[in-house]
Amino acid sequence: MNLAAARTSALRFAGALAVGLLLFGVFVSAIGKSPLEVYATIFEGGFASSFAWQNTLLRAAPLVLTGLAVAIPAQAGLMVIGAEGALVLGGLATAALAAHLPGPVLLVQVLALVAGVTSGGVWLGLTGWLRARRGLNETICSLLLSYIAIAIFNHLVEGVLRDPASLNKPSTVPINDALMIGNLPGADVHWGLAIGVVCAVLAQIVLSRTTWGFALRVTGGNTRVAKMAGLSVTALLVAACAAGGAAAGLAGGIEVMAVHGAANASLIAGYGYAGILVAFLARQQPLACVPVAVLLGGIAAAGSLLQRRLDLPDATTLVLQGFLFLCILAADSIPARGFGSRRKEPAESTSATAPIIASVSPEPAAAPVAVTPPRHDVARPVASPTLVQPAA
Repeated sequence: MNLAAARTSALRFAGALAVGLLLFGVFVSAIGKSPLEVYATIFEGGFASSFAWQNTLLRAAPLVLTGLAVAIPAQAGLMVIGAEGALVLGGLATAALAAHLPGPVLLVQVLALVAGVTSGGVWLGLTGWLRARRGLNETICSLLLSYIAIAIFNHLVEGVLRDPASLNKPSTVPINDALMIGNLPGADVHWGLAIGVVCAVLAQIVLSRTTWGFALRVTGGNTRVAKMAGLSVTALLVAACAAGGAAAGLAGGIEVMAVHGAANASLIAGYGYAGILVAFLARQQPLACVPVAVLLGGIAAAGSLLQRRLDLPDATTLVLQGFLFLCILAADSIPARGFGSRRKEPAESTSATAPIIASVSPEPAAAPVAVTPPRHDVARPVASPTLVQPAA
């Protein structure tokens, strides 16, 4: 990307954010609240104190991984939005294995998280297979598979895997306290945040510095060119979706082993759908998902403060996220010349630089003209003689 294209992209992104905030301000004014007061409360609830930062980072931890679940397949030209289903299945597999698997603490933790990663990867990998083999739209497939995954989750949690002691809120058997993931040293934030940051860094390196990442980008740019180059397009599409699903499944496993302690309805918190917005705001770049997740985590953490102080519903922050998402989509659909790039002049029109270009440009060589010699063997028509009548 050259400097002009980067500047245009940055202006488009900043303009979309500004318009989204403006529309949210109009919405807040329409319900009788001061937009400036709402913005100040959001900042205070998400970033103004150590307690606010704690809530922000706790919410950002799963958002980093669900953002990767969208950003990685996007490198292959796929719009996969089924991270919510992979997350809940990953959390369910982690909870089921951790509650019944004996062994050393560290080994059980690793195996339980691997089960979550595998569950999410297989589930979203099915989306890539349907796209590559059957030609089905990956967006619709991943969304429908997400609904199916949530239904399977509810069926198992309320049925076979239900803990008999969970009366009011069905859940799986709680895992041992010794298996819970602890907090970072000197902070009240669990290790899941560090795991998400490491995954984002590794994903950025793999996608930008390895042959596999280059092949994935080529496939996303043009599938026909990738096939002509001898790349296994089917394997790349399935692997991209499986990698995204693995990230979402890891997010679900970490939520179980660091926050909830069991798989229940609290796991279906919309982190998978919020990851779509994270990936779009990050411009589908894995490393950029980290600061964007922190930003959206702070906005979400401010919901309770908005409810207590301004008597606004907790879903107000979702309205802000919705406005930002719509504006980002609208900005991506506008042609580049709408953001300051100059439209090319037609070839027949004259411009101010035309005389200069004409004066320094050499004259094009005239094309040789083929001269056909006269043919003497062709019979030419002879004029018929005119008869002159003698005068009387």
